[in-house]
Amino acid sequence: MFRSTISLRFAPRGVQRILAQSSLARSQLRIPSSKNFASHQQQQLSKRTYSAIASTSTPRQRTLPNSRITRLRNPPIRYCSYRRNNMCRTHAAAEVASGVNVQSRELLPANVIPRHYHVTLEPDLKKHTFDGTVVIDLDVAEDSKSISLHTRELEIHNAKITSGGQTISSSPTVSYDETAEVTKFDFGNAVTKGSKAQLEIKFTGILNDKMAGFYRSTYTKADGSEGVMAVSQMEPTDARRAFPCFDEPSLKAEFTVTLIADKNLTCLSNMDVASETEVQSQMSGNTKKAVTFSKSPLMSTYLVAFIVGELNCIETNEFRVPVRVYAPPNVNIEHGRFSLDLAAKTLAFYEKVFGIEFPLPKMDQVAIPDFAAGAMENWGLVTYRVVDLLLDEKVSGAATKERVAEVVQHELAHQWFGNLVTMDWWDGLWLNEGFATWASWYSCNVFYPEWKVWQTYVTDNLQRALSLDSLRSSHPIEVPVKRADEINQIFDAISYSKGSCVLRMISTYLGEDVFLEGVRRYLKKHAYGNTQTGDLWASLGEASGKSVDEVMDVWTKHMGFPVITVSEKEDNTLLLKQNRFLRTGDVKPEEDQVLYPVMLGLRTKDGVEHELMLNKREESFKIPSSDFFKLNANHTGLYRTSYSPERLEKLGAAAKQGLLSVEDRAGMLADAGALATSGFQKTSGVLSLLKGFNTETEFVVWNELLGRISAVQNAWIFEDKAVRDGLESFQRDIVSAKAHEMGWSFSDSDGHIEQQFKAMLFGNAGLCGDQAIVQAAKEMFNKCMAGDKSAIHPNLRGSVFAMTLKYGGKEEYDAILNYYRTSTNSDERNTALRCLGRAKDPELIQRTLGMLFGGEVKDQDIYMPAAGLRSHPEGIEALFTWMTENWDELVKRLPPQLTMLGSMVTIFTSSFTTKEQLEKVEKFFADKNTNGFDQSLAQSLDAIRSKISWLERDRADVAEWVKANGYSS
Repeated sequence: MFRSTISLRFAPRGVQRILAQSSLARSQLRIPSSKNFASHQQQQLSKRTYSAIASTSTPRQRTLPNSRITRLRNPPIRYCSYRRNNMCRTHAAAEVASGVNVQSRELLPANVIPRHYHVTLEPDLKKHTFDGTVVIDLDVAEDSKSISLHTRELEIHNAKITSGGQTISSSPTVSYDETAEVTKFDFGNAVTKGSKAQLEIKFTGILNDKMAGFYRSTYTKADGSEGVMAVSQMEPTDARRAFPCFDEPSLKAEFTVTLIADKNLTCLSNMDVASETEVQSQMSGNTKKAVTFSKSPLMSTYLVAFIVGELNCIETNEFRVPVRVYAPPNVNIEHGRFSLDLAAKTLAFYEKVFGIEFPLPKMDQVAIPDFAAGAMENWGLVTYRVVDLLLDEKVSGAATKERVAEVVQHELAHQWFGNLVTMDWWDGLWLNEGFATWASWYSCNVFYPEWKVWQTYVTDNLQRALSLDSLRSSHPIEVPVKRADEINQIFDAISYSKGSCVLRMISTYLGEDVFLEGVRRYLKKHAYGNTQTGDLWASLGEASGKSVDEVMDVWTKHMGFPVITVSEKEDNTLLLKQNRFLRTGDVKPEEDQVLYPVMLGLRTKDGVEHELMLNKREESFKIPSSDFFKLNANHTGLYRTSYSPERLEKLGAAAKQGLLSVEDRAGMLADAGALATSGFQKTSGVLSLLKGFNTETEFVVWNELLGRISAVQNAWIFEDKAVRDGLESFQRDIVSAKAHEMGWSFSDSDGHIEQQFKAMLFGNAGLCGDQAIVQAAKEMFNKCMAGDKSAIHPNLRGSVFAMTLKYGGKEEYDAILNYYRTSTNSDERNTALRCLGRAKDPELIQRTLGMLFGGEVKDQDIYMPAAGLRSHPEGIEALFTWMTENWDELVKRLPPQLTMLGSMVTIFTSSFTTKEQLEKVEKFFADKNTNGFDQSLAQSLDAIRSKISWLERDRADVAEWVKANGYSS
């Protein structure tokens, strides 16, 4: 799944700092044909020895010859790995991974195992209900007089259990555990171990408006009437809202789906159509069509999908099987052409790279008007937010195109990582999302090398991972979860971004070719089965001949990452020491016990040594020369580096001499900014470092530079106005000259990166008060509102709107609101919606807040106007007040069991910076049930505490620097 812009990114890459300032924003062999799928479910129990890592060790020295650095032997670290036997799922005997008892998971009884479902559904798009029947073929693992399975918001009408051609019970006793979401069928006569049984259930359900399970999505037709689609979103635990099922990822089965609908409607599911017949509707008595789809391969319930509605379609035969894009009639289906063509090429590319053919007979991609996430990887039927699938290149900028490409390639990677090979339980979510995230960047780099995405990766994915993981309330990549309301909270920057960074780190360490060979072995060995992280390490170890688990287990089983402090000694010797890094700067001894195998990636004038590793508390290393060196070459390692001020100055000079890569320069700025936040360095020193980069020529480095200035401004947003104005003057002094040098007009000769570079500089300079740019933005805006939409280039639209609202009033607000209401393009509408919160007038703030529940903005989009309000103190305060006054309605609209409430809590609270504000948040939630969003709340509180500590340390330091450098009187 590609999580929505709420949790991953508030705006397209390259302009995100302009449109939304967020303290957490940096806070995923040949196989049988579809007709004959082999079962690979049975797995063997494996155990490995656990041994703790010593918390202290004696420094020792390694000598690095000038010609070659000595290779490190594998560190003596070993952790346990547990895999459950899916065939007999004996929970009571289950072992543990990373100290977590599997018995604590809320799992169904293991007495029966599902093998095949035949699901029949008939939605009523007017009454918002559906009728259903499911017939489940079961293997009986224990003598049983009851069968338990998952349901939620389903009304069971009757059930029948048969075995060996005999009816065991035609009216079992039905009971429901609402907390566990389990329905139990008790019957008098037992089914015996080793036999086969069949459970048939008739039920009805609600086509809900919560974007979960089998739900309704609406759109406006050309005549102004409302169109309704029935669509599905099952991940992580909402298949149980659509049909009774064994809703656990390890309980894979085959699925046959039949959809009953009006003849004019399109019916889609994971597989191709096997037959279509006329039937009499049980709901209406009318003649309808029954569309039955081919039997699926073995797959988990969260990947089952079905759609019924009016849909237009485009198709390509450029891939081995048909590839299509579907969209409702209110949008231009031709805007799906980019994603259609990209999908065909990407599927062929992944087949080659992963060594396994895509096993399904077709690939459909569907734009859904109401969608809580960014996209969902349902096997053969990927669903998307409209804006993440459809692209009008005449209306959308370069950053939007890049995002669409990333989302499409992410979801298609899941067809192998997640769908073909699935994590055993949700604590292995990263195996799905980390891999899909890594693969999307990998494939994007191959398809669009001119985008230089691995450079952007350092300032995007890596910084997002390090930002969240620097909080005390982070979690391990392999995070223990037991309840449904816990699962949704781990779809975050740890599972996606840190997971992908771990893969990039190990691929650099092993070498890309060796890494991919290991990946191919992993996929072939576990096709149609379930895995744990140890299975991946085993395959990579086989391919590389190295003990990968000994190196990598620490990174997935423990939260956090280290900061490496560099001390320079005589005779070209470095003393490196690692400690846990926390953004709050208050690491306690008991929190600093883990020693990470840190892949140092040492860059010298002789090149980069990728195999050098620090796996002790501290250690000495001899280098060829101390004239020039840098750790973490290209920033493929998950750590921060703390240099002395003198070395930082030398690195700055080395950057100007061309000795550092773009990734090195951007990563160095990111490290310096993060270290100032936590107290390792003075903020004044970082500001001086940033000032010295004003001659930088690369977009990615500028992106990070401006982001670090923005981080200081966010932390100082409630401080003395003179200091805030001084920081804005500093930003203007840094960026304006470069903005004017590059200009803000666009031509066909502008490259992809150059377009984003111009847009970023234009927006930053204007929003910090460059009068020439503000005037240019006003002129563009006035022409656009007068009817000439082309007056604002798509790359500049968000910046122009943001400036217009920051420096304008009610007239400009009304004009942008009308633009939102009248545009038919999702990208245009979203841009307008994101910017409305920029307006500071109290009346306009209230109008923006009124849109959240005013019925005009879809629930999936209410975060957009809210996020814009975080750009100024008045908006931040108003957001929290609104939340406290509308809490009950917020919880009703966005139930804690789903994904969006935690993201909204972050938006409403995390921008605070003072002790009084922290206490206010803590007091409000003190008597609230926070299940389902407790992790998001804890992370917000940590973010506030971090800023409080930062300000206490450096409030006077920044004020003095601003004054000394002439930015305030």
